[in-house]
Amino acid sequence: MKFKNIKIHYFIAIILIAIVVATVDIYTKRLVFNYIDEISAIENQSSESFAIEINQFLNLAKVWNRGISFGMFNWAENSRLIFTILQSFIALIILIWGFFNRQKKMIVPLGLIVGGAFGNVLDRLRFGAVVDFVDAHAWGWHWYVFNVADAAIVCGVGVLLLDALLPPARAPKDNE
Repeated sequence: MKFKNIKIHYFIAIILIAIVVATVDIYTKRLVFNYIDEISAIENQSSESFAIEINQFLNLAKVWNRGISFGMFNWAENSRLIFTILQSFIALIILIWGFFNRQKKMIVPLGLIVGGAFGNVLDRLRFGAVVDFVDAHAWGWHWYVFNVADAAIVCGVGVLLLDALLPPARAPKDNE
């Protein structure tokens, strides 16, 4: 079986980006949760209901998401197994896409998606839920609490959607 047109260095770049994203995700979760635990202990409050105000638009909070994006299906039984398998399968499909990728512009978004998915899968395997901590809000409206992996996935998917929806750049003609 010949793998014509496969650019293995693109695939390696996707893997490296994924490793960086997952590592940063894991590190920030540990760092923020330890910080929240320390501050809540000083304040003599439960860390599970404690939030640290960073500024008028941002809090750090300790949230366990047993569901999927935006807390959907947080109530589902067997969610740990179901969502771990589902997220792993999707990450594997994206990784296979990355293996056959021949476009340089796809390296970063695919790496972001795979790394984010891997960071969240590791949480599900270790804790049975995804660890979220970024609570963005404005004028009394709170967005869903998220983490670095979630942000990476959203950015990667956003770039893929933009690429699919926007017309391709026109190559200049010789006389232009």
